[in-house]
Amino acid sequence: MPAPYSAAAAQQLQQHRPLAAAVTGSRCGEHDGTVPAEVAQHHSHPPSSSAGPWRCCSAVVQRVRAPTSAVWSVVRRFGEPQAYKSFVRSCAVVDGDGGVGTLREVRVVSGLPAASSRERLEVLDDDRRVLSFRVVGGEHRLRNYRSVTTVHPSSSSSSPAEEETVVVESYVVEVPAGNTAEDTRTFVDTIVKCNLLSLARTAEKLSAAGRCP
Repeated sequence: MPAPYSAAAAQQLQQHRPLAAAVTGSRCGEHDGTVPAEVAQHHSHPPSSSAGPWRCCSAVVQRVRAPTSAVWSVVRRFGEPQAYKSFVRSCAVVDGDGGVGTLREVRVVSGLPAASSRERLEVLDDDRRVLSFRVVGGEHRLRNYRSVTTVHPSSSSSSPAEEETVVVESYVVEVPAGNTAEDTRTFVDTIVKCNLLSLARTAEKLSAAGRCP
């Protein structure tokens, strides 16, 4: 059984975060207004308090200095999360063709309180650039975990040459026995922030190399 989350574990993860800026975490209650209005509808869910103290949620916002098409081309590849998720060791599609309903088996790197995660793709909307998945099994403690990621152009981009993209990832998850909502939120936020920072670096490299879709 993977060990409970702890402040020490979260601190260890922080040491592996790549250097970058413009990452913001938030909590329940419409995520404290952090989620941009353009995509808020995709990140809405019942308040955690309505489901009892055993659930928590959060949202992370990341700005990327790359075209939206470049960012989305990385995010939408459900069968290849290791393209930017630094804690994923490997991934295998066990059922499906990459569309809604596809199941993937993710193996994570050592040092985390988990070994594997089985995840189901629930939303893949190329027009609105929305991806959502739910954890349905595996060796970990993230029960009833659901994630939603949206990608949209930043309204602050001054020209096509300086196009900036905003990525938002929100989640809802049960609080594991022996942990508090704050423990769980801190731990998962750290992983999500690391992933989005890595996504920014990956998409910016694609853009710089002229490999945008």
